[in-house]
Amino acid sequence: MSQKHSYQFGTGLFILLGFAALAWLATQTTSVANYRQGDSYTLNARFANVGQLKLGAPVKVAGVRIGSVRTIEVDPAKLDAKVQLSIARRYDELPDDSAAAIFTSGLLGDQYVAIQPGGSPDAFKDGDEFVLTQSSMQLEDLIGKFLATGGPEKPAETSPPAAPSGP
Repeated sequence: MSQKHSYQFGTGLFILLGFAALAWLATQTTSVANYRQGDSYTLNARFANVGQLKLGAPVKVAGVRIGSVRTIEVDPAKLDAKVQLSIARRYDELPDDSAAAIFTSGLLGDQYVAIQPGGSPDAFKDGDEFVLTQSSMQLEDLIGKFLATGGPEKPAETSPPAAPSGP
């Protein structure tokens, strides 16, 4: 093999290994690859708008992942989104008055379901449904509200107190 062919082979191999490393890195930095769930139970939540929530999206409590989104469906009777959450069995003490909300990681990041624990002594059981939910906040809606009000609210101007009238 000539020296020219050996450089071509080496360069091609280097590029191929670079792409393989990038593909491995991409799979390792996603939330799906970093979360391995064992035994789990299911909770349901209904939202008026799920935004860009995807299957496999994280379910978090206090920023710690405890599960993932299993299914997202439209309920034909209520015309809302029914989201099925798979929660790791070791987190089976979630109070049954907890709330579920859809948040976004960063300004334009992926969406996830955040659970805000309640104070009930009773815990959710497999198949239970959240009573309190908060739908996804859409960036377009926020911009529309901002533009409709003419910008941020300004505090009311106060005039200085009137000088006392004297004799």
